[in-house]
Amino acid sequence: MIQYSCGLCGMGVVGMKCAKCNCDMVPGEITKDDGTKVSVTKCPNGCGMIKSPMCCGSDMTCAI
Repeated sequence: MIQYSCGLCGMGVVGMKCAKCNCDMVPGEITKDDGTKVSVTKCPNGCGMIKSPMCCGSDMTCAI
């Protein structure tokens, strides 16, 4: 199961699932038109994606 954690305070999140297909969400990244990258969490079956979790004002990291 994938775990996101905050590098500043240590808070963590485990076990996000897609509501459409019940699969575990996986970390990903998208590139915006201006070239900046944004961390996302997406369904491996292509149902959609959300902005990755944040804590302490920063994206939480995910080690696979």
